[in-house]
Amino acid sequence: MAPKSTQDHLSVWKNCLEFIRDNVSENTFKMWFAPIEAVSLADDALTVKLPGYVYYEWLEKNATKLMKTAIRKELGANGRLKYNVPMADPVSITLPSTQVQQTANPPRRHANPYEVPGNMPNPDIIPGVKPIEIPSNLIGTLNFENFVQGECNQFARVAGLTIAQSTPGSTPYNPFFIYSNTGLGKTHLANAIGLEIKSNFPEKVVLYVNSDLFTQQYGEASRSGNRNDFIYFYQNVDVLIIDDIQFLANKEKTQEAFFHIFNYLQQRKKQIIITADKSPAEITGFEARVLARFKWSLVAELGTPDLETRIAILKKKLENNGIEFPKEVIEYIALRVTANVRELEGAMIAILAQASINHKEITIDLAKDMIDKYVKSTAREISVEYIQKIVADHFNIAVDTINTSTRRREIAQPRQICMYFAHKYTKLPLSTIGKNCGNKDHATVLHACRVISDLYETDKKMRIDIDEIDKKMKL
Repeated sequence: MAPKSTQDHLSVWKNCLEFIRDNVSENTFKMWFAPIEAVSLADDALTVKLPGYVYYEWLEKNATKLMKTAIRKELGANGRLKYNVPMADPVSITLPSTQVQQTANPPRRHANPYEVPGNMPNPDIIPGVKPIEIPSNLIGTLNFENFVQGECNQFARVAGLTIAQSTPGSTPYNPFFIYSNTGLGKTHLANAIGLEIKSNFPEKVVLYVNSDLFTQQYGEASRSGNRNDFIYFYQNVDVLIIDDIQFLANKEKTQEAFFHIFNYLQQRKKQIIITADKSPAEITGFEARVLARFKWSLVAELGTPDLETRIAILKKKLENNGIEFPKEVIEYIALRVTANVRELEGAMIAILAQASINHKEITIDLAKDMIDKYVKSTAREISVEYIQKIVADHFNIAVDTINTSTRRREIAQPRQICMYFAHKYTKLPLSTIGKNCGNKDHATVLHACRVISDLYETDKKMRIDIDEIDKKMKL
């Protein structure tokens, strides 16, 4: 390591991030640590900039010891960490472990009361202009109570709840940009925020709209000469939630209207919430000025739920519908359907429908049959958790023991077999496989794969075990 005097803040923080990455899960690293930026290094103190106050709260609660260890590893026993945290209102926070520098937002601009334009929009195109007449379009069941929290969505949920419990537009999380692949809960979280705001601030005008409807409304307003009224209507809301913004791609005129609405609301401290299937850095088909507005946002990703979260989601959906499934059926669905929440629900409904129509009991055999027939796209996906379950059952050991650090042969060898099959059947990098199999590094995974491959060629019993496990995995 270079002497402290010759190190720069970027290299110190880069080394800290490498140490942190080895000690947390990949999802946790991506959500909570990767967005942090190094600012300066002086007098054994590294200053880093956090994207928002929610990061500070989470780090102090969950990662104080880890951050201390990382910084002292790089800067010595006197190493200190300073946080630069943007907040809505300036406060002073000083802790023994860290120092926080406050960056206040510019003074708020107070907008004049909204005036209804002379030409009212056609009510068939845009229903009403007065705030009291604007329907929220929110779906009541898509609330925070039904949004199951897991490591995959913790940051987004915490940030969303913070927005919903504060005066709309007053937090640093404005705009709020949520992105994920299909079926992971973007629409649910956006609705939950809107519903919570309506509950806490009933006088506020909250409007949820899908970008397809936004585009359709704009087209009809333009054709009827009511473009300005369309824009005025959207400028009259306190909270605008626009879902699936990616569908505005390459629609220049609609983007221009959105741009004016966005600027108006942003300047008047109105809350804007946007969802998309890609991050602002990856989304295409938008003008540079619109993309720039997306990049102003607090950006939160919803990841793929892990096994524990998938089980919790299924239990919540069953509970909400007053339905009971046997524990082993719930676990089987969660093990085999790994892509997204929507497909989990589809598998559950398929099993329920088959049992109801044919007056069958809901059993593990019925679940296997239905998933193989009706959810083929997910039935053939094999996850690390599913591999661990099959291997653990084969050797008659508890799944949890595979993820311990014990080196006892009766546990270590099944763990190596899990790594072998995970490398064979998943597209996960070796480092991710290792983290999911006893928190091992990529070199350990590579070694395990070689050991099991060699044993398969030279050890008859191992060949039998591997072949039997392989068959079970393909059932």
